[in-house]
Amino acid sequence: MSEQQSVNQILEMSNGEGGHGRIEIAPEVIEVIAGIAASEVDGIEKMRGSFASGVVERLGKKNHGKGVRVELTEEGIKVDVYCVVKFGVSIPQVAKLVQEGIRQTLLNMTALEADEVNIHIVGIQFETKLPEPEYQDEV
Repeated sequence: MSEQQSVNQILEMSNGEGGHGRIEIAPEVIEVIAGIAASEVDGIEKMRGSFASGVVERLGKKNHGKGVRVELTEEGIKVDVYCVVKFGVSIPQVAKLVQEGIRQTLLNMTALEADEVNIHIVGIQFETKLPEPEYQDEV
């Protein structure tokens, strides 16, 4: 299945017997949910985005789906998360917390289970201290 086809798909759910109709969830909604869940984990500094998403954020619009790619396949939902961690954290622990957080949040908000939640650590953010202003004694 090509990437273009997976982006245009809409995930359909039925309400079971006696339901009031069908529920459609766009992949972009899953991206936003996964992005917010990932960014809330301690140890995640930021999500990786494209140049365009960086420009959009500078103009004041937050892109919650940044750094997340969702693919709807015949096997199920595949989520890829690209993030930057803080220096000094345990990368395997943080990655596991991100996976668990995304799975639980998707389940709570959409009643969907992701078949795969792949975490890609694309960088480490070192703590930068701002230089202290120099004061001159005036006599």
